[in-house]
Amino acid sequence: MGILQELNIVRGKNTLASNIFYKLFPSFLTIKYSSPSDYVSQYWDSYLKIQNQECGNNNQRKRGINGKIFEYIIATLLIRENIFPIFIEAKVAFVPNIKYDLMLYSTDGGPISLSAKTSFRERYKQADLEAISLKYVHRKSLSYLITLSEEDAISVNKKQKQGDVIGLDRAICATTPEFDKLISELKTYNLTEAPNINVITSSQIITKKNVSSLE
Repeated sequence: MGILQELNIVRGKNTLASNIFYKLFPSFLTIKYSSPSDYVSQYWDSYLKIQNQECGNNNQRKRGINGKIFEYIIATLLIRENIFPIFIEAKVAFVPNIKYDLMLYSTDGGPISLSAKTSFRERYKQADLEAISLKYVHRKSLSYLITLSEEDAISVNKKQKQGDVIGLDRAICATTPEFDKLISELKTYNLTEAPNINVITSSQIITKKNVSSLE
């Protein structure tokens, strides 16, 4: 079993994406890097060198592998930066039919969503809808869209300022200083396990057992 499986970053047996990730460096725990964005750049540049060899020429398959590799890079970076706990492929109570790529939970404001997309195209709209759904339940939640395209990040942030994107707090390119600032910002929050939620709570509960005890 590989380290990604041991840490629950990958579930089950080794996948093509995890096998490729293992080939990039002996261990993500030993990589030397000067900043979070440098860590991402080192990993992604190494991946691009073997991408065609490992993924073939099937563009759809390649996009799927690209996305998983990027998620692994962000998840392992959070580990290296001592940002815990990390929730992967996370579901949130009362937010149906959505799995969030990566999540943290802060006692300051609740869930913090990190949506990792190598490039956006129209997918920023889906990420925005997911962020809106999250904010309906958790008003103070934060949602960040992380990409490898600085042009895409700039474009989405413009839409956010114009009011065309209303759920996402910010789009950030992971190979820029803005990403370093985000990682520093995440470290300022009081991160913890997400609380267990009781759908209904009351100090006055009548049960069949209570009534039966009177008979």
